[in-house]
Amino acid sequence: MSLANNVDFLRRLPKLDRLNELGRGLRPEVESPLLEIGDFGPNPGALRMFAFVPDKLQQPRALVVVLHGCGQTAAGYDHGAGWSTLAQHFGFALLIPEQQLSNNANGCFNWFSPEDVTRDHGEVASIRQMIARMVEDHGIDQRHIFVTGLSAGGAMTSAMLATYPEVFSAGAIIAGVPYGVANNVREALAVMHATPVRTPRRLGDLVRKASHHPGPWPRLSVWHGSADGVVAPANAREIVKQWLDLHHLPQAPMSEGMVDGYPRRVWWNADGETIVESYTITAMAHGTPLGAAENEQRYGARGAFMLEAGISSSYHIAKFFGLTGWIAESGPKPEAKKASKPARKPAPTPAKVNGPSAPIIPPVPMPDFTEVFDPLTMMQARAERTQARAERTQARGERTQARAETAEKEEPRRRGIDVGAVITRALTAAGLMK
Repeated sequence: MSLANNVDFLRRLPKLDRLNELGRGLRPEVESPLLEIGDFGPNPGALRMFAFVPDKLQQPRALVVVLHGCGQTAAGYDHGAGWSTLAQHFGFALLIPEQQLSNNANGCFNWFSPEDVTRDHGEVASIRQMIARMVEDHGIDQRHIFVTGLSAGGAMTSAMLATYPEVFSAGAIIAGVPYGVANNVREALAVMHATPVRTPRRLGDLVRKASHHPGPWPRLSVWHGSADGVVAPANAREIVKQWLDLHHLPQAPMSEGMVDGYPRRVWWNADGETIVESYTITAMAHGTPLGAAENEQRYGARGAFMLEAGISSSYHIAKFFGLTGWIAESGPKPEAKKASKPARKPAPTPAKVNGPSAPIIPPVPMPDFTEVFDPLTMMQARAERTQARAERTQARGERTQARAETAEKEEPRRRGIDVGAVITRALTAAGLMK
């Protein structure tokens, strides 16, 4: 079967179970804050553009591009992974491209199709045009553009980082595959099932040939479940090898530790900056890991391929991008007893997202969680609890010291010995004295 026939086969097939599992099943009708933007350029990949921009943006203004998996929509994946909630809380813009069923019967980005993953062609070119529109409309700092995706979206994240490395500061791949390892349907299925082992140099060359970029290269965070039965976990190893070679870093990790109970390996540069990190979500199947974040808040919602794992991948990825410190730094300073809270704004009724034929959706403010999860309030409460514990510890120390001093003063009386009485009793017992 020729390359053209392979690509046409996947595009036209009503249902290809194995590839359709690569992110399938999250197309719910959900309330969404995403706005569809219709005019962003020639759009050679025929994709749809959705965006969310909060009222307040951190400085410098940042943009995160999020790519969904097969069978998913922009609104559906955002609902599951919680990216618009993160964008609202931490003040960054969000771009979520959406595949159309007319391009791929399973709603997958065509990460295995050379015509869609070659620079300035097809779907990667469409996503690049969307980014340019966001930069122009919202004053995005071009040094603060990031990309992430799940599964087929993770594979397309690999493609975006390879074909436009100068655009992105960093990326994050969840249950994806390396760039350039599949050029047709059969190779895609083979890589998903059991990716072959390649040398780091060979993997790095696949990226180097995708553009004329001399470096520096984007930083990368890699996530994969160890029990993934859809995309073999060995793909995470190959992705890491590919990017370590680009960064001229050793294959052995420079640090290994645990985050929320899961192994994390880290590589850094001469300045101590984390360049590549890899999370293995032990015993997790195919999907995006969900859980409570460090700020005790949850982002996203459980569903098909949105898996409770006790770790919030979206939050940790945003943190890796350097986007989670703004709200604490920019918010009002807490008072002596109670942190001030921003006033809540009434939110209009959000629109519905039903699929490719849905109308343009007006922007909807995200729910205000500040009264429940306000970081300043939590920080102040923790500080007050710490101070109270310190005061109790000091009081216990003072009481202990007082008891010690009292005991020292009374010690001679308790331990005083009547030598004469002892001698008298001893002589009496010996019969030498009556």
